[in-house]
Parts: sequence; C-alpha cells; structure tokens
Amino acid sequence: MARADTGNSDSERREIRLVEEEDGRWSAIDEGVGVASQGETRSEALANLDEAVALHRGEIGDPVTDADLHDLGIDPDTVPDEPQVPDAPWFSE
Repeated sequence: MARADTGNSDSERREIRLVEEEDGRWSAIDEGVGVASQGETRSEALANLDEAVALHRGEIGDPVTDADLHDLGIDPDTVPDEPQVPDAPWFSE
C-alpha cells in the first residue's frame, strides 16, 4: 500500500491503494475520499487521482448544471441534490 502525503499531519494521512489491472493499466484508489482513477502507469494513475480528488472536493472545475445533464440525456429531476455514498467495491462505511 502506498502512503501519500496529503499535506496533513502524520496522524491525518490517508492511504492510497495502487492496483495493477489485468490489462497492465493501473488503478489508484483513495479509500478515505471514495474516489478512484486509472492510468497507463502508476505515475499517471496517481496524477489522475489527484485531479479526481480535487474535482470531487470542488477545488477545481465547474459544478454540473441542469443544462449539462440535459446535454447528457439525463433528467435533472432524477439526480439527487445531496451527495450520495458511491456504489463502489472499494468504498465502505
């Protein structure tokens, strides 16, 4: 298991799991945040995970609008306004 420095004190560090997939690609999983990403290399997977966590936390990017959902063919009335627990095998409460 890789240990990533999140800028917090040692007692608040989170662990990130790196998994080599059957196709040779890598998955990087921040279990504490409940976010994962992948890449062709470990470095790419970690860089993609950094971006995914920043997006998840609202540190970068723009919020999704109803117009964005319509463009994707999704009815905004079917999407909850409050964050939901991700349905992912690595996430557990």
